[in-house]
Amino acid sequence: MAPNSVAVTMEKPDNFSLLEINGSDPSSFPDKRKSISPKQFSWFLLLKAHRVVSCLSWLVSSVKKRIAFSAKNVNEEEDPKSRGKQMYRFIKACLVISIVALSIEIVAHYKKWNLDLINRPSWEVYGLVEWSYMAWLSFRSDYVAPLVISLSRFCTVLFLIQSLDRLVLCLGCFWIKFKKIEPKLKDDSLDLEDPSNFPMVLIQIPMCNEREVYEQSIGAASQLDWPKDRILIQVLDDSDDPNLQLLIKEEVSVWAEKGVNIIYRHRLIRTGYKAGNLKSAMTCDYVKDYEFVTIFDADFTPNPDFLKKTVPHFKGNPELGLVQARWSFVNKDENLLTRLQNINLCFHFEVEQQVNGVFLNFFGFNGTAGVWRIKALEESGGWLERTTVEDMDIAVRAHLNGWKFIYLNDVEVTCELPESYEAYKKQQHRWHSGPMQLFRLCLPSIIKSKISVWKKANLIFLFFLLRKLILPFYSFTLFCIILPLTMFIPEAELPLWIICYVPIFISLLNILPSPKSFPFLVPYLLFENTMSITKFNAMISGLFQFGSAYEWVVTKKTGRSSESDLLAFAEKEEKLHRRNSESGLELLSKLKEQETNLAGQETGKKTLGGLMRPKNKKKTNMVFKKELGLAFLLLTAAARSFLSAHGLHFYFLLFQGLSFLVVGLDLIGEQIS
Repeated sequence: MAPNSVAVTMEKPDNFSLLEINGSDPSSFPDKRKSISPKQFSWFLLLKAHRVVSCLSWLVSSVKKRIAFSAKNVNEEEDPKSRGKQMYRFIKACLVISIVALSIEIVAHYKKWNLDLINRPSWEVYGLVEWSYMAWLSFRSDYVAPLVISLSRFCTVLFLIQSLDRLVLCLGCFWIKFKKIEPKLKDDSLDLEDPSNFPMVLIQIPMCNEREVYEQSIGAASQLDWPKDRILIQVLDDSDDPNLQLLIKEEVSVWAEKGVNIIYRHRLIRTGYKAGNLKSAMTCDYVKDYEFVTIFDADFTPNPDFLKKTVPHFKGNPELGLVQARWSFVNKDENLLTRLQNINLCFHFEVEQQVNGVFLNFFGFNGTAGVWRIKALEESGGWLERTTVEDMDIAVRAHLNGWKFIYLNDVEVTCELPESYEAYKKQQHRWHSGPMQLFRLCLPSIIKSKISVWKKANLIFLFFLLRKLILPFYSFTLFCIILPLTMFIPEAELPLWIICYVPIFISLLNILPSPKSFPFLVPYLLFENTMSITKFNAMISGLFQFGSAYEWVVTKKTGRSSESDLLAFAEKEEKLHRRNSESGLELLSKLKEQETNLAGQETGKKTLGGLMRPKNKKKTNMVFKKELGLAFLLLTAAARSFLSAHGLHFYFLLFQGLSFLVVGLDLIGEQIS
């Protein structure tokens, strides 16, 4: 039987005949040529259309709900004067112009004006719309296109300079790995048999209303492997919740009873935020007895050997002012947002901090997980409250005074990444507005300082201008404004190597320190462009001293712990079970006593419950207007690109617009039902 033949047999073939079919000739079934009728096909199309409409209606209703919920949050929590109204108006203006231009271009496309209108004499042009389109073409080529071309070339030059800087940093990192360069101890390590040889170390844990993480940070600091009489832990609590203050005091007392040298400090007047908190703690009389100070934010949990890996580098190195450790993250795989943050921060520590530490002995202090020589802090002016980046401020002033820094890439301290886009956006706003504030304040000091010309140039042009100002400027201007506008101005169209090839190459370099993140290459590239609006807005507000530049919002923590932390705290809970039951009764009596006192003091002002219990605000996901405005601008440009069959331009604009839409609707990161 032939390979393509089919045999059909019946159990009772009396009334049937055996038919053998060779091949797939449709003529064998003359009555079955049409598999479905037109009526069935119509029902099939209607079913598909119904599904599409259902999906769209669900999406629209979800967006409406999210906008309705977020409107309350915006009205209650945000000061409209500090949220970049001018930027939002600018984006809306660009969007309106692009929609009008797209409407005209659609009419021109279907009437084929692009092919023959320009070559026709003006007296043959009929109709107001045709005349308007012809006038627009003339005005565009004479005035708009040259301006956009000049701006795009300027941004392209900045883009190439910044890409070259990123490439040089990566080559420096490869050289460090190839030569196995790492900081080495100048003298013998500490004599572990003689505790009197250990220097006096002060541990500071600043915190403010961080209920979720205070216990694990205090516990980790209290378990540092260092002689008890050579260490003091300061818990610097700026919390305004009386309940939380008592809980932190109780935690401090638990460790104090176990023999840990730990004290609790609370400021009645919270000024200067973290800088003011640290500055106040350094004024204590006993600080003069200590040689080094180590700072841990409330969500940082160092390993017990942290001090033994960092403090010995100061021995025999009197010019060393700072030893900085690397951050690692317990929740880096929690969601897409944390994965993308992990890529950025891995590059920052593995490449930027390490290269600058090895070749320049200078980098920006990360604000935590670092050990300072107290003498270096005092000679550099101590903590100042003039910016929101007090860590970078003290690092720059110490560098101008001749102090050197060391970065230890192999010493890690675990912490948390923001899991919601709202928290991450506020953090990035502070991180990018503060450096511009500091640049304005420090520029005269840098110019007048006695450091070498090379170090001055590095501070001004590389540390501040290139990496803090130029990067957010060209990223937002080139990819979020100029690129979509060029779809309506073909004379200024950007080449593919600017849109695709170079950005992908730079993104590959960024992902190298975290090779497991290679599957997220494209989302990372799109997300970095999406974040450019926040970074650009923050940079402008810091440079020109707008009100939002002075905002300080404590980054939301979830209190996640690593596996080792969980085991340690489980053991602690087991050991202190009986003690906790007694302390719980004692704490309850303290709370009741404080309730009575507060009720007497606040009669006629607020209710007791409002003072003692934090308000349980119903939290929802936000809607971010600037991101949504840019999303529709890019999608409008993508539609114009589709008419012109631009290929990669269309796909880039489409996916970048969708990326802005996802972020604008707060669909990335933590989702709150």
